[in-house]
Amino acid sequence: MTKRILLGMLTPSSNTVLEPVTSAMLSGLPEASAHFGRFKVTEIALSERALGQFDDGEILRAAGLLSHAKLDCIGWNGTSSGWLGFDADERLCMRIAEATGIPACTSVLALNEIFRATGVTRFGLVSPYLDDVQQRIVENYARSGFECAAERHLGLQDNYSFSEVSADQLRAMAREVARAKPQAITIFCTNLRGAPLAEALEQELGIPVYDSIATVVWKSLKLAGVDTRRVQGWGRLFREV
Repeated sequence: MTKRILLGMLTPSSNTVLEPVTSAMLSGLPEASAHFGRFKVTEIALSERALGQFDDGEILRAAGLLSHAKLDCIGWNGTSSGWLGFDADERLCMRIAEATGIPACTSVLALNEIFRATGVTRFGLVSPYLDDVQQRIVENYARSGFECAAERHLGLQDNYSFSEVSADQLRAMAREVARAKPQAITIFCTNLRGAPLAEALEQELGIPVYDSIATVVWKSLKLAGVDTRRVQGWGRLFREV
């Protein structure tokens, strides 16, 4: 029997996109499957209430339950460290690994690793977030040496609403940031349907498109020892990084 590859994904409770998209990405890998654990996230803002949703204790409880499935890795399929600071994800990965004995990764840390591996220093940012959340993301990346060449955001706060952003809206936003000629574009939210658009947008724009659902799947597969080139039709990330 071929060894099963079991990937755990920590999931915002109001997210309806990352589960079907992640499963679709893995559909060409018969030995691989994704398993999801939820914790409460209903809004994205910089208020005390909204920031409190990302308390490590809640996330670690969800990770502990996922660990019962004897996973190859546990991924935080979310972008919160974009506005909380990247050190939040670094601490979280350490705590998950210490508590469960399973290696951990996150969408944002994987994206940053991809930027470094491909030499990206100027990027385009597409998100659904509020003005101040978007600005915080831009500032955090600037402090780490990554310049946001152009950005577009939708001013939304309700996490569920992100899943209702249309493919046409996302394509238009990507095309707008592409005018600044960034080295890469990131679709930065795991409740946006950006990953299914990446391959076609890359062909149209000639710029790599790194969606935040795709980045954590990529890193999870790497941690599990899987050749990511087997994931086909989801963009250059899986073929080239």
